[in-house]
Amino acid sequence: MAHKIAVIGGDGIGPEVVAEALKVVRAAGVDLDTTDFDLGGARYLRDGTVLPDETLDELRAYDAILLGAVGTPEVPPGVIERGLLLKMRFALDQYVNLRPFNLAERNIDFLVVRENTEGTYAGEGGFLRKGTPQEIATQGSVNTRHGVERIIRYAFDLAETRPRKHLTMVHKTNVLTFAGDLWQRTFDEVAAEHPDVETAYNHVDAACIYFVQDPQRYDVIVTDNLFGDILTDLGGAVSGGIGFASSGNMDPTRHAPSMFEPVHGSAPDIAGQAKANPIAAILSAAMMLDLLEEREAADRIRKACFASTDLTASTPEIGDAVAARL
Repeated sequence: MAHKIAVIGGDGIGPEVVAEALKVVRAAGVDLDTTDFDLGGARYLRDGTVLPDETLDELRAYDAILLGAVGTPEVPPGVIERGLLLKMRFALDQYVNLRPFNLAERNIDFLVVRENTEGTYAGEGGFLRKGTPQEIATQGSVNTRHGVERIIRYAFDLAETRPRKHLTMVHKTNVLTFAGDLWQRTFDEVAAEHPDVETAYNHVDAACIYFVQDPQRYDVIVTDNLFGDILTDLGGAVSGGIGFASSGNMDPTRHAPSMFEPVHGSAPDIAGQAKANPIAAILSAAMMLDLLEEREAADRIRKACFASTDLTASTPEIGDAVAARL
């Protein structure tokens, strides 16, 4: 039976890289029934629509969502990010943001598990006397025992499946003493249930240094929403470039569809020129296949992506080269 996939090509290079990801998945022999959704910056500029509730309800009927990239320079910051990406993550309870990083030449092989529905991205805060010399802006961080514990448990379970069985928590517990205390206590309590997983802790600023100088120390990392967002962009930079960085926004219970997307943005400066590297989108599609229990195809796609590829070729030519290896 075909998997029902909602496809959001989005803006800029998004439709180009998604097309190559779908080409490769089909070349791997996986049957997909895809539906395109017109969402993103271009749609907003055309009719002021970001993500209507009825469209969100439609998306719930799909097995997964494949997203290219969204955003255009003409749309004010936050409109698409909060109104589309965060709305889907929160409404569909995609509480796990999983981002893998691999670079064989440097012996880099680690995963970042980022809490995806709380923290500073939950939107707590507001303005007082906006636009005046006395303006005040507050931005809170929401951390619940429920949210923190379920992401930490997911990370421990993931670490259990890997050869090193090592998990590092990254936070800023010396300054963020309330949220950090909740995270550390929860981490320690869950760690006691996993005696075969070795654990460590890094402040987020130290982790940034280690990402650059010694990324081989990491196996699985668990961290909060904001820290995870920043760290994973750096992770892409040290493991071959952002054009190889894939991600999944997941509800592991599969009560709602998970969404898979490359970490990179819409890159409007090269849109329509066939210059985009589609590998991150293809690897994101492979992550989607893992969730859909098409693991053999997912593994074949990853091996094909990590084989030598001429990245100076055009976007379709790179997709063709990966597909040919399958």
